[in-house]
Amino acid sequence: MATLDAYGPPGNLDDLDDFGRKAWNKFISDTVDEAVQGPDPRQVLNDSPRPQFYNLTGTDTASDVQRASITWTAFPRIIKITSVGDLQRWQRADASRDVQDEYCEWSVARDGSGKITRVTFTCEGPEYWEVLAQTNPDKVVDLYRAFISPDVRKEDLFSPSGRYQPRNKWNDSTSHGAMHLIQANNTLGAEIELAAAATIRRVLNGQELSTEQELVNCSKYGAAERNSDPHIGAGVNALARQKADISLADPVGLYFDDLSTDGWETPDGSDPRSYWTYVRGDSEHRVRAVYEVPQAKGFAVGDITIGGRPIEFGAQIADFITIRLTGLACRFNSSTAQPQTACKEFPAVDVRPEGFGASAFSTSGRFLDPRPTLSYRSSRAT
Repeated sequence: MATLDAYGPPGNLDDLDDFGRKAWNKFISDTVDEAVQGPDPRQVLNDSPRPQFYNLTGTDTASDVQRASITWTAFPRIIKITSVGDLQRWQRADASRDVQDEYCEWSVARDGSGKITRVTFTCEGPEYWEVLAQTNPDKVVDLYRAFISPDVRKEDLFSPSGRYQPRNKWNDSTSHGAMHLIQANNTLGAEIELAAAATIRRVLNGQELSTEQELVNCSKYGAAERNSDPHIGAGVNALARQKADISLADPVGLYFDDLSTDGWETPDGSDPRSYWTYVRGDSEHRVRAVYEVPQAKGFAVGDITIGGRPIEFGAQIADFITIRLTGLACRFNSSTAQPQTACKEFPAVDVRPEGFGASAFSTSGRFLDPRPTLSYRSSRAT
């Protein structure tokens, strides 16, 4: 098979013009190349390079290629395991987008009585919107008006200097809309870095690591308590242990896999799955979904029950959503890459006071991506 001409936009969306598509390809290609190289070994030990990860536009994909879909539950597991009972975890998950860290975020609309009428879910990475905003800002405004509210104004989305604000009044809560992901760890850069880091095989004391928790705790490519990070890492590493070359399928992105409605009941006996609609992305790469009952039906989302309990939170629906990424593996049993024989480590560094720069940190104290226009986290580790 030939190399890929260019990486396409997530969901094969058609928002970008020709220049925007070129900018997007460069962003993904550069991010993949950086992930292949890995971190500076003087700053991070036992985590680079990653020779089993490759760029689809620079290396051909062999004829023995296999696709591997990796799926996980959208509800944030960290909230689940730190809550007392379902009611508390649903309340906490619906309270803030900042805790929705499984590459899926949502916003809930209610009627005057507080009953849920619509829940909107998104898994679109913020980097795509940064590129779109830089290359076609008017298109950003049009999309917000189409999917969030006709009342959106350009000044709501852009700073006085013209810079796009991902956390704007229409995309910063669980009640006023969700255009794309904003949680700090929910980025495509983090997805790519996680996948690349997971291609490193680890052998400790003569035993090769293979379980989800062994790998995530040793390789430190994400949070061990999440649904997504350990599962993605283990799925990728299983391919790496077959001595294959690995990449993320084009178009690179996070996608909705499915909604299961087992145990759901509607007032009129209609299929509860029929009210789940994908509204953005092609049929194989869906990045936006809405759960809403048509007004003509005479009942609302809040009248539907799950396990006998009415839907009172968007989080109840998130329990039944799965998110997906797709990897590619080829050249099985051909890689000569040697496993690391130690876990990822951060060596002690003597940092002098003048070495600090405020611009190197976000307001939460986390490192920012060094690229000036795409300051999103490239790591899922907390």
